[in-house]
Amino acid sequence: MHDDVDIQSRGVVCIMPTMKSSDVYLGELEQLILLVVLRLGDEAYANPIGEALATGAGRRVARGALYTALERLEIKGCVRSTMGPPLAERGGRARRYFSVTPTGLAALRTSRRVLLGLWSGLESKLGTP
Repeated sequence: MHDDVDIQSRGVVCIMPTMKSSDVYLGELEQLILLVVLRLGDEAYANPIGEALATGAGRRVARGALYTALERLEIKGCVRSTMGPPLAERGGRARRYFSVTPTGLAALRTSRRVLLGLWSGLESKLGTP
């Protein structure tokens, strides 16, 4: 792991770790969020992400927890965020949109492979739903 320096428009310098996709561990919520962001595509911002988690995964996530997880995913290099244009209906504030990066895709593939391997052969022990 090495550090990249990101200089923001306000002149603030942030040191953000850059991780190789093989170093990235995804928790359950992080996996769900990445899958939702992939599914939403260009419409991936906080409200639809939270709604999709609630309806698709049965997971109600507090707004603060959602932003914390998205921030953690951005630090890991799994998502990238961009600000949209200011919106009148939001009092001139912009939405923050998220997209999955190649690192995020690789981490999802790894998580999927690991989970499928762990599930394999357990059908008889789990029974039918």
